[in-house]
Formats: sequence, C-alpha cells, structure tokens
Amino acid sequence: MKVAFQASLLGLGEELGLGPLGASVRRTHLAHGAWIDLRPGWLSGADTLFEHLAHTVPWQAGRRRMYDRLVDVPRLQKFYDEDEPLPHPILDEARRALDAHYGEELGEPFRTAGLCFYRDGRDSVAWHGDTAGRGGTEDTMVAIVSVGDPRPLLLRPRGGGPSIRRELGHGDLIVMGGSCQRTWEHAVPKSARPAGPRISVQFRPRDVR
Repeated sequence: MKVAFQASLLGLGEELGLGPLGASVRRTHLAHGAWIDLRPGWLSGADTLFEHLAHTVPWQAGRRRMYDRLVDVPRLQKFYDEDEPLPHPILDEARRALDAHYGEELGEPFRTAGLCFYRDGRDSVAWHGDTAGRGGTEDTMVAIVSVGDPRPLLLRPRGGGPSIRRELGHGDLIVMGGSCQRTWEHAVPKSARPAGPRISVQFRPRDVR
C-alpha cells in the first residue's frame, strides 16, 4: 500500500524500543470517575513501525449501514484476537509493559489489539465509546499507541459538554480508564487541512470492544 508519510526528524534512524512508564505517565482526572493517562513518545522508532504496519497488516475496508444504504467505513481496520499473533514483536513487548504497569489497577491483562489506519484527513471515527462489551457496564481501560503523523483525539462527556483535545502520533501513548468508555465519548475528526497517515493500536482487555 502506497502512503504519503512524512517521517519525524526525531524518529529518523531511531531503533524500535519502549521508554519507561512509571512517573513519566501524566494522569488527568475527568468527570464522572473517568481519567486519561498520557505518555508522549513512549515508542521510539515509531516511524519504522508505521512503515512496517502500513505495508504488512492485512487491512480490511469495512462497510456499515447508514439510514437506508451501505457506506464505506472511513478508515482501514484489522482486529487481532487474543490467540492471534500480533504483526510485530514490539507490540507484544508493549502489551507486556502495559500489563506490568496497569495490571494491579486494572485487575486483568490486556488481551486484544485493534488497529485503525487513518490514511489522510478524510478518514475519521465518529463520537463513540467502547461499549459493545463490558465497557458499557464496567470500569475498564483502553490503551492506544499512535504511530505516523499526529491526528487529534477528542474526548467529551457523554450527552455533551466541552471537549478535550490531544494530538497523538509518532509513538505517543494514551490510556482511557475508569468509567471513560461509558461516561465519555471519543472521536478522530475529519480534517479540512492536509493530514498525513496515522495508525492507532488499541489494546483492550477481554470482551471490551
């Protein structure tokens, strides 16, 4: 797959690796028992991983019903269930590091990985929470590692209210925890300005979608 990707100057020549979590993670408490953690630049060599994922993952173009017709999902996707090998060893390492850092608080390991490929500013995901499984009734966590060009992730209280904006790309980590999936919504909006490609890797516990 051919993509117009502008590598980060800081990422050129870096080897793939993970930085520490611990005190480098900044937590922001939101309303209604929700919170987000941010660790900028957690994954070094993120541009190398982007290129690998963009060209080797068997991306799927989904379709969904909107009113009386089927429309294309405005991004490419691939879901890796808990028994399915991940597409690069650094993602296994990332999941183990997340389990080590969040395991006691979460009470269970991260099991699955969902990948989304935002090819340009026309690709997006609408406001939603991961409520198809246990996230609709229980506190949980969703950890997202972003590689490629930064795109904004927006969060707002469910039912409306001021939104929070975080620019994520080039190896940044964000974790949405507590009641975030059922009391807040998140989105990656379309961009009218030129936007480069981004891939997000979402680690989730079992039965959280």
